[in-house]
Amino acid sequence: MQLTGIHHLTAITADAAGNNRFYTDTLGLRRVKKTVNQDDTSAYHLFFADGAGTPGTDITFFDWPAPRERRGTHSISRTGLRVAEDSLDWWAARLSDKGVTTGKVTMLDGRASLDVEDPEGQRLRLVAAPEPAGQPWDQSPVPASHQIQGLGPITISVPDLGPTQAVLTQVMNMTLVRDYPSPDGQGQVHVFQMGDGGAAAELHVAVQPGLPIASQGAGGVHHVAFRVPDTDALTAWADRVRGFRVPNSGEVERYYFRSLYFREPGGNLFELATDGPGFDVDEPRETMGQGLSLPPFLEGRRAAIEAGLKPLD
Repeated sequence: MQLTGIHHLTAITADAAGNNRFYTDTLGLRRVKKTVNQDDTSAYHLFFADGAGTPGTDITFFDWPAPRERRGTHSISRTGLRVAEDSLDWWAARLSDKGVTTGKVTMLDGRASLDVEDPEGQRLRLVAAPEPAGQPWDQSPVPASHQIQGLGPITISVPDLGPTQAVLTQVMNMTLVRDYPSPDGQGQVHVFQMGDGGAAAELHVAVQPGLPIASQGAGGVHHVAFRVPDTDALTAWADRVRGFRVPNSGEVERYYFRSLYFREPGGNLFELATDGPGFDVDEPRETMGQGLSLPPFLEGRRAAIEAGLKPLD
């Protein structure tokens, strides 16, 4: 059994309209789904991805009126966004023109990288690792050759490697392949890969016992999801997780995919999610993300849900 890569990453915003502008206008991603948090329908759940909403390309946000994240360990600390090998200088110039603060283009773990923060302090890293390539969005303000190709690698921070490594390798069948010094000078980063690896299928674990415990909030990450091909595979993974006696959610129907949730010993929330059926299951691919989509079990509450949401555009 193998996970096949990063499926999506879900973060937190306290400014849905500003968040929507940054990820579509500045980063050039397509909003492929405008829906609500199925467990808290007062909050948007916004999905930004490539032109087709391909699994492995979407960064998503819960819109919660939360204070800023307090940074520290026990957290998902950096989200990689893959771009073409020759795109980082172009991105550095674009972000500077947009007034976005960035680091410098540097080599990190053998790949050219550029650290970026969104207006709420969400920590992103543009990584020169384009494969697998996403599908361009023809309405993006970013030229197709420079568009973000997808997610990966994702970095988490834990105080102790051992328990986390046990879950990653014994339960999730990841392989520890290398390590490198953390660029913030805080500890060592250990690279775990799924299957044949590559940036889209890597989880980087920074061991940072000297940091305080993080507190989730705006600008922070809620969870990271890993890809499984279909519902049969998810059921097999659910059986496996239970067999290791890892507390978990059981299978959860999210309509656009099916999921399983559990926490690794470092406190980070993991999700396993199926590749399908996808974001075009309830609206045409050409117009998905424009209107408010609700799964069938929420459709009867549409009027009340819409009344509680703020305009985005």
